[in-house]
Amino acid sequence: MARILVSLGGNALGTDFDELVETVGVVAKPIVGLLGDGHEIVVCHGNGPQVGMIKSSIDRGKADYHHPLMPLSEAVAMSQAYIGYHLQNAIENQLHAQGRDITKSVCTVITRVQVDPADPGFARPTKPIGAFFTKEEAEGLRAAGKVMIEDAGRGYREVVASPLPQDILEKDAIIDMIDSGHLVIAGGGGGIPIVFRDNWYRAIDAVIDKDWVSVMLAADAACEALVILTGVEKVAIHFNTPQQRDLDEITLAEARKYIEQGQFPEGSMLPKIQAAMRFVESGPDRRTLITSLDKLVEGLRGETGTWVVP
Repeated sequence: MARILVSLGGNALGTDFDELVETVGVVAKPIVGLLGDGHEIVVCHGNGPQVGMIKSSIDRGKADYHHPLMPLSEAVAMSQAYIGYHLQNAIENQLHAQGRDITKSVCTVITRVQVDPADPGFARPTKPIGAFFTKEEAEGLRAAGKVMIEDAGRGYREVVASPLPQDILEKDAIIDMIDSGHLVIAGGGGGIPIVFRDNWYRAIDAVIDKDWVSVMLAADAACEALVILTGVEKVAIHFNTPQQRDLDEITLAEARKYIEQGQFPEGSMLPKIQAAMRFVESGPDRRTLITSLDKLVEGLRGETGTWVVP
């Protein structure tokens, strides 16, 4: 049996509250299946659509755009809390439904992640977030210090940086809970971005890649496996062509070769492959599984999915 971090994509969870409740119910079944197989499970999740919904709803509700927009860090914290508690309910409900004794807690940790204030990403903000604004509103927001871009003819949006994570500030508490047998949900949405200046922690508007934080958390918690859930059952080369070939297993050397060949698109599979490789490189005997949500249990049993190995 193994300690496994399961990394859920935010797009799979949905933004409507009823949809989210339904989706986490689906997510909970394979997670409880893994618990039934004797594994220790840690959960990290994305939050892109949910943060966008929270921030857009509040920003567009302002009558006067000369007032500050909602800080992104607040929206990330809110999304961690409400996604986390729905996951808690769903997992415990599945445990009850399957007649399993609940001797430990399912708990969510509101997680801060430290980033470098000198990260080059802050000089090139690229991640659109929140509501759409008119050109006039965007000019006012620029004057207030926001970076605004025109977004595909739909209006203007704020863009923020995507710095690399340096440290998970709650990692010791998270590890203590995992070691005590609790199922922990942490690092939601890549964490709340925090900088440390003048001996003081401060939130900063940014988006941290959830897959990179999943790697850090899995490594810090001494997980044997990382599972990155995506929209396909297996990674493929020559994707969506007559030459498509699904991969059962790829080594680090093979992954590097395929990246050089441009086999993995930058906006979809490439960051997942890079995160998978980084976890494998983080310690001995570590492996990453990439598969779809509905194949989580089968993948970990070796029946499907793509394993990235040393």
